[in-house]
Amino acid sequence: MQSSTPAAELSARLREGPVRPSEVASLLDGMSHGERVEAVRALGRAEQRNLYRAVDGFAEVQLPDLVPPGVAELTPVRHYGRNTLPAFTLFEKRFCRPQGSDAAKPDELFGYNFQPTPLLGSLTGPGYFLAVEDRNRAEVLIDYTHVPSLEAALPAGWPAVRSNEAGLSRFVYGFMIDTLRRVSEHVTIGSAARKGKDMGSWFVLCREA
Repeated sequence: MQSSTPAAELSARLREGPVRPSEVASLLDGMSHGERVEAVRALGRAEQRNLYRAVDGFAEVQLPDLVPPGVAELTPVRHYGRNTLPAFTLFEKRFCRPQGSDAAKPDELFGYNFQPTPLLGSLTGPGYFLAVEDRNRAEVLIDYTHVPSLEAALPAGWPAVRSNEAGLSRFVYGFMIDTLRRVSEHVTIGSAARKGKDMGSWFVLCREA
């Protein structure tokens, strides 16, 4: 398959199918960090939907895949993302390992949604969540119904913790638990659900190298 750029090749593989997860993983692993970010942020709704379905059961994703053990506690790890919403499609999820956690096997990660403009963040809230491993499947749950405690230590510069069930946050993050699946070493794909109901919305993330 010949494409002009790595991003175009990835999109073509996900559009033209059948999607072969191992080939997609190899393609992404062979890219530079900048190429991976560009490639995942070029994926539209159909490509993300196809990818999410294709990697069901493909490979395990665990919390150390999101924050590697070599990263110190309370050190943010950026995941560059794109979602399938009508607006504000480019964003970041930022994760950290809580203070006192086992670096190789933490019970949870702290995280929030970094918005590209301060105004948007102030309106919707930071969208804090806890990331935990699914006990039944080799996936990670992004749980917006639970947030870090107000007393918990956070990385320097992170916003204050706010509930997702008040104000405008209620309509953006309220009652949501998303499912995250592994695509490659740096890339994951997620599906959004509210009150246990699939929303037909996806997002793809690329961890910083």
